[in-house]
Amino acid sequence: MPDTAGDTRIRERIEELKRSCAEKDTALKGDLWVSGNGTGALYKAKSAGFCFGVRRAVDTVYEQISSGASPIYTYGPIIHNELVVRDLEEKKVRVINSEDELRNLREGTVIIRSHGVGRKIYSIIEENGLRVIDATCPYVRKIHRIVEERGRNGYEVVIIGSASHPEVEGIRGWAAGEVSVVEDEQDAVSYAPLTGKPLCIVSQTTFNLKKFHKFVEIIGALRYHETAVLNTICNATEERQTEARSIARLADVMFVIGGKHSSNTQKLYEICRKECENTFFVQAFDDLNLRLVPFRGIVGISAGASTPNILIEEVSNQCRKKISERC
Repeated sequence: MPDTAGDTRIRERIEELKRSCAEKDTALKGDLWVSGNGTGALYKAKSAGFCFGVRRAVDTVYEQISSGASPIYTYGPIIHNELVVRDLEEKKVRVINSEDELRNLREGTVIIRSHGVGRKIYSIIEENGLRVIDATCPYVRKIHRIVEERGRNGYEVVIIGSASHPEVEGIRGWAAGEVSVVEDEQDAVSYAPLTGKPLCIVSQTTFNLKKFHKFVEIIGALRYHETAVLNTICNATEERQTEARSIARLADVMFVIGGKHSSNTQKLYEICRKECENTFFVQAFDDLNLRLVPFRGIVGISAGASTPNILIEEVSNQCRKKISERC
C-alpha cells in the first residue's frame, strides 16, 4: 500500500529526530527505536530514572538489609515512589514520618534519605543513642553548608522551591539566620526582605530552571541590597528537564513516569505539557492506557529521578509492542 501524504510527513519527522539524536551537541542522547515501516518511533530519555543521589540512598537501605541490621528506619519515605517503598516495607523497613515518632525510638538504625533533614533531626537521633546513616544527596548537603555559612556571615537566605517539600524543609533547618521560601511568581513579586541584610538566593535542587531564573530576575528588579545568587539546581535535573523539553517538542504523545508525590516528576510533566498537549502522567504500569499510544508518529518517554528502571522498561516495551502491532 503506497504512503499517504501523512505517512510521508511522519517519516520525514522521524528522520529529523534521527538526525537530532546523532548530532554531537544535542540534548537528545537517549534510545530511539523506529518501527519496521518507519512510521512509528519511540524515544526513551537517557536521563530517565534514578539520579545519583536517589540511587545512592536506595542502595544504602538495601545494603543495610543485607548486612542484617535491625530494626531499620528511614526518616520519611526513602524516595517518592510507592513501588520501592512497598518493597522495603515487605523487608521490614519502617518509615518515620515525624519528629515525635523519632523521639520515641530507643534502638535501631535511622537512614537519612537523599532529600536531607534539618540539624534538629540529627540532634534527636544522637540524643536517643540511635545509629545514623546519612544518605543525603551531596548536592543537597552543599546547600545546607551554604545557608549555614551565609547566615552566619550576615545574609538573609531566600530558598526558591516548594515550602512543603522535605528537601526545602531540611534546607530551612540549617539556616543560621532569617530565611524565606519563594514558591511561585506571586511570591517573588510580593517578596519583602525580613531584614536589611544582603540576600543569598538558593534553589531546591529539582526546581524548574527557567522559573528559577525568572524569579531571581523579579526579586533582583526590586533593587534590594547586595544579592548573591547561587544556582543550586543539580546538573542531573537540568539535563533531565532539557532532554524532556526537547523530545516533547517533537513528540505526538509524551509519557512522564514517576510517583505522584515526586516534585521533580511533576515539574517534568509541567515542562512536557507546555510543549506537547498529549502528555500523560504514569505512576504505575496500570496507569498506562495503551489506547493513547498512536499507531503513527513519535512517542516520547521521560521519567523522574525516583522512578525504578524496571517500570520505565516495562512501559517502553509495551509501547513498542503496541506500535509494532499497528504499523
